[in-house]
Amino acid sequence: QVQVVESGGGLVQPGGSLRLSCAASGSFFSIGGMGWYRQALGKQRELVAAITTDGSTNYADSVKGRFTISRDNAKNTVYLQMNSLKFEDTAVYYCNIQYSTKTLLIMWRDIWGQGTQVTVSS
Repeated sequence: QVQVVESGGGLVQPGGSLRLSCAASGSFFSIGGMGWYRQALGKQRELVAAITTDGSTNYADSVKGRFTISRDNAKNTVYLQMNSLKFEDTAVYYCNIQYSTKTLLIMWRDIWGQGTQVTVSS
């Protein structure tokens, strides 16, 4: 079994900062790509940022220059540093982690975090 636990959401004023964390634990062979998604009320879930095992990153245009994704492979944790937050960043943020298990074959799966609310309001 693999579990992920998110933390770090909350209420922040426009222009403020928050840091989200997502830690994976349990029984897995390896961790692959990691990402953050968000879903605003009445909208579809969208990719915010992603990071590969070698540290390559990808960002949604709306957050480039403001958000930074990083990972700590020793802790199986992915972070999302969010600066210069805007009203439109308000959403539930979900992490997604790819992991592998190994029996006779290596199988890749992914798991979602429980979601953490980020609210940008004055």
